[in-house]
Amino acid sequence: MKENRMLELNNWLNQHFSTGAIKLNSLTGDAGFRVYYRFHCNGQSFIAVDAPPDKSNNDAFIKIQQALGKQGINVPQIIAMDRAAGFFCLSDFGDVLFAETVDSDNMIERYRKVIDLLPVISSITFEDKESLPIYDRDFIEMELAIFQEWLLDEHLGIKLNKVELQQLSHCFELLIDSALSQPQVVMHRDYHSRNIMMLADNKLGIIDFQDAVQGPITYDVVSLLRDCYLRWPQYNVDVLFEYFCQTITKHYLSTSTSIDKSQWRRWFDLMGLQRHIKVAGIFSRLFHRDGKGSYLKDIPLTLEYIVDVSQSYPELLFLHKLVKERVLPAILQSDPVINKSVEAQ
Repeated sequence: MKENRMLELNNWLNQHFSTGAIKLNSLTGDAGFRVYYRFHCNGQSFIAVDAPPDKSNNDAFIKIQQALGKQGINVPQIIAMDRAAGFFCLSDFGDVLFAETVDSDNMIERYRKVIDLLPVISSITFEDKESLPIYDRDFIEMELAIFQEWLLDEHLGIKLNKVELQQLSHCFELLIDSALSQPQVVMHRDYHSRNIMMLADNKLGIIDFQDAVQGPITYDVVSLLRDCYLRWPQYNVDVLFEYFCQTITKHYLSTSTSIDKSQWRRWFDLMGLQRHIKVAGIFSRLFHRDGKGSYLKDIPLTLEYIVDVSQSYPELLFLHKLVKERVLPAILQSDPVINKSVEAQ
């Protein structure tokens, strides 16, 4: 099936460019169902995307790409598309990920530039904004359920009894209530160092935005500063989160009621817990359901975040002990893929 799709994509591109010489080179896999290729034509480099319409949010990609572009944010340009087939030809942002350009010396400066884009993203508008999904209670509950179904049950075989399930549900309710109490804005929903590209002249390019929703104002910044793929010292995180609070207040919340630092911090911490709980489950699902094992090695960091942050909130003691005493040890002890990765570090 994949080979057939690739052939169809290649034929479509050859027709669009009136050539027969296009050769597709596969790029690193995506966590979703989209498949990316690079090709060259007429002395230029392009990205070809196979995004099956029944499995990809293509309409959202087009809509959000246009909205971000109108606000001056660098997003891949759509050179050509076949909506019915789910084929796209995009401009090529190159191979330099933001994550590969940051070190301890330039981290604060470079991350501030990335944070500066958040007020723009959070306030973009659409003619049909109502069609943008709402990150509501049902949505968040669905995401949190992935943790139990795919990480605890399927991956680790950890079965919680009735009382434990009630305790975990109580912790989840606290996270949901915190998320819903925040100002609700447009959020990228996967705003991290691998979805930001370094372009010419140190400009930033934003990708993988098709799953944007209307949701909590701290979601994107916690995705960025407590990245699932790399970890920064707490001091750096604190400095940059304070910068975010000042920036977002100045550009987006200037007419709103003042929000004190303790409230910002609680929102940030609990939002991060929700995201890392969800992501740990998704990484497990990618392995068991989709056959993508490369994300297993990233589970320990998500769990370490949960352990470290939850210990500051007594009302989340059950979550803290569950992950610290049962989940994280089980991951490190039972997964040869993860153990090999951890030893290599």
